Amino acid sequence: MGKPTKQRRKGQVAARAKGLSGAGTALVKNNPFEVKVNKQKFNILGRRTKHDVGLPGVSRSKAVKKRTQTLLKEYKEREKSNVFKDKRFGEYDTKISPEEKMMKRFALERQQNHEKKSIYNLNEDDELTHFGQSLADIEKLNDVIDSDSDTEERGILSAELTAAHFGGGGGLLRRKALTGEQDEEEEKPKSRKELIEELIAKSKQEKRERQTQRENALELTEKLDTDWKEIQTLLSHKTPKSERKDKEEEKPKPDEYDMIVRELGFEMKAQPSDRMKTEEELAKEEQERLQKLEADRLRRMHGKDEQETKKKPKHMSADDLADGFILDKDDRRLLSYKGGKLNVGNDKEEGGNEEEEGESEGEPGGEDEEEAIVEEDDATDSPSDLESDMGSEEEVTVNEEQKQKHKGNEERLQSEEEQNAKIEAARSELPYTFTVPESYEKLKSLLFGRIIEEQLVILERIQKCNHPSLAVGNKAKLEKLFGFLLEYIGELATVEPPELKTIDKLVLPLYSLCQMFPEAASNSVKFVLQDAAHDMEEMIEVKGRATFPGLDMLIYLKITAILFPTSDFWHPVVTPALVYMSQLLTKCQIMTLQDVVKGLFVCCLFLEYVSLSQRFIPELINFLVGVLHLSIPQKLPQGYILVHPFRPAGKNSELLLVCDKKDMETWKKQNLPLSIVTRLKESSKTEMNHFRLSCLAVCLDLIKKCAALYESLSSFHEIMQPLRVLLTEHIPVSEYPEQLQELHQNALKELEHKGKHYTPLVCEKKKPVPLKLYMPKIVKVLEFGRKQGGSKEEQERKRLIHKHKREFKGAVREIRKDNQFLARMQLSEIMERDSDRKRKVKNLFNSLATQEGEWKAMKRKKFKN
Repeated sequence: MGKPTKQRRKGQVAARAKGLSGAGTALVKNNPFEVKVNKQKFNILGRRTKHDVGLPGVSRSKAVKKRTQTLLKEYKEREKSNVFKDKRFGEYDTKISPEEKMMKRFALERQQNHEKKSIYNLNEDDELTHFGQSLADIEKLNDVIDSDSDTEERGILSAELTAAHFGGGGGLLRRKALTGEQDEEEEKPKSRKELIEELIAKSKQEKRERQTQRENALELTEKLDTDWKEIQTLLSHKTPKSERKDKEEEKPKPDEYDMIVRELGFEMKAQPSDRMKTEEELAKEEQERLQKLEADRLRRMHGKDEQETKKKPKHMSADDLADGFILDKDDRRLLSYKGGKLNVGNDKEEGGNEEEEGESEGEPGGEDEEEAIVEEDDATDSPSDLESDMGSEEEVTVNEEQKQKHKGNEERLQSEEEQNAKIEAARSELPYTFTVPESYEKLKSLLFGRIIEEQLVILERIQKCNHPSLAVGNKAKLEKLFGFLLEYIGELATVEPPELKTIDKLVLPLYSLCQMFPEAASNSVKFVLQDAAHDMEEMIEVKGRATFPGLDMLIYLKITAILFPTSDFWHPVVTPALVYMSQLLTKCQIMTLQDVVKGLFVCCLFLEYVSLSQRFIPELINFLVGVLHLSIPQKLPQGYILVHPFRPAGKNSELLLVCDKKDMETWKKQNLPLSIVTRLKESSKTEMNHFRLSCLAVCLDLIKKCAALYESLSSFHEIMQPLRVLLTEHIPVSEYPEQLQELHQNALKELEHKGKHYTPLVCEKKKPVPLKLYMPKIVKVLEFGRKQGGSKEEQERKRLIHKHKREFKGAVREIRKDNQFLARMQLSEIMERDSDRKRKVKNLFNSLATQEGEWKAMKRKKFKN
């Protein structure tokens, strides 16, 4: 096909445009640039092209017109709440013609007027009118007075009318005025003063009435009392005792219900109690109490009396005018009475006491003087006798003064001794407030060398005085205190001899700190375990073998079981501790009896750790087998296998073998203390044999506990088979003491009386369900650009997806165009407002300019004149 010419193509476009839009044909003819032609790359026969020619201007104008009718209307009414609704019949019905609408509306209006307002009102008829007035109202004859009326009745003028217009009828009007004034006086409201006077009069009258009623009641009661006294003498007749007893016997016994009711009546009612204080409030109160006690201790340590610290009341007489308030020193003393005599101040008290003592001691001297005077009167007076009397009096006064001074010195010394004793007692007391030690050395200086009770008190007061709720940094300080206390316990374990009782008591404050700060406590214990495991690995690398750790590490493992839960499947502290203990039982060689004791202690810890979870520990069973092997004389293992660190034969393979029968006879069962690990080297041969037998007794006891713990395992008999072989065939039980033989029999019973309970293998009743197999998905390799084939459902689904995408794109496009239209409308509004404002401003400037011109013209005119 040849390419069409431009004129031919333009004619085709014009014809198509005429078919598309009849309204835009003239525009298309006049302006061919309005037509847009969508070119196709290839012309395909039989395919109809819908959008090959378009009129963008026409479609744009239609869209703008539609948006102005819908979107712009909504935009302008966006802030308006009331809506006008036309409820006339058929207003929005396009199927009814206007004539039919009018006829139907008229019929509805007549129907509403003719309907009765009430279905029970039978006399209701249509209301007749005349010139817009109801005939019923006209019949009432309520016409306005008309002076032009011809009737005689209407021609008569009333008195009110003549008085108002002509001033006539004075007497009638005066009489009516007087009656009106009386009515006004009656209806005139009372003033406030009149109301108050009326209220006072009413209250006085009510009070007078109450008084009369009270007097009448008193008179009646007095009369009744006198009448009762006269009758009471007649009623005061006592019944004999025999009749009383009969009556008392006749009284019915109270019922159980009545007794319970009475008990409930006399029971204590619940009293409102104080609310429970929070932990922060309790810590605050405890800190204040300890601070108060510490201040009291410091006061006693410095020798200050409690009464001195209290402020004494100062005496001021009634005539004191406070004239000496400018004086720096206050010489006023406290008035008090002692022994019936007045004391003013401490100094005067001492002086007064001395004077009293002098007077009391001088009384016998006064009697002597009286006697001497009598004798002088009887005898002759001589100067020598007078001189001797004066000398004796002076000697007596001197002796009395010396005695008083001596007594005062003794009392002063005694008071000083008591004061010194109080000061020493206060210094020997523990302080009540402590700061948290910032280093381990400070904690050691606080605790080391004191008895255990004082150490516990110090740690308790440190926690109470530095509670985390009292200050910001207390939490970090107490977290460090846990690590320091753990290190202090380790040092107590390494002391010779180890202070195990002190360690046992110190676990309590350690536990309380762990409960307060679990994360810090777990980090501290994990650090200790990591350090111990690292030391063991280094020792194995250097020496090729490892040794059991010291007593401090064993105590740390024991404390771990107290501080943290051991029944968890996995725990950040307990699980590493279990791994470390299993490494101790498998990697540390048994060289001495101390190693055996440490290994047995680790076995006891294992049983304590797994007592709740019942976790199987193979290292525990292997170690117990090795300990029993150490007590066998013939080292030929038959029926059991030894694992590391035990050997079938060698240097240290007979550590628990006892050959002395005398030592066996003198042995008694007792618990092995941990402190024996350090003093075992100093023991004698007999003590060593006793120690070996005690280790064997502990091993048998552990075997019994393991049998009770693992009895629920299906492989119990296979696990305990090596222990059973050793107990029945290899250990020389007959040579051991009776207590050890009894332990051996008990352990063997625990191992043998457990029955074998195996679950036999049974075929499944149901046929096993095979795994679900999926058919392979085969995808055809299709050419690019073609739609993939498939079922009808798949094709329908793809068609709907394609339609949804197309509609979604169209909706997004329309929303975008709506936003652009609204933006144009808003811009046009803004521009219109701005232009209006500019116009108004311009008019204002013009008016101001004209006013100013006129004012200047007037000014020039006045100046010329």
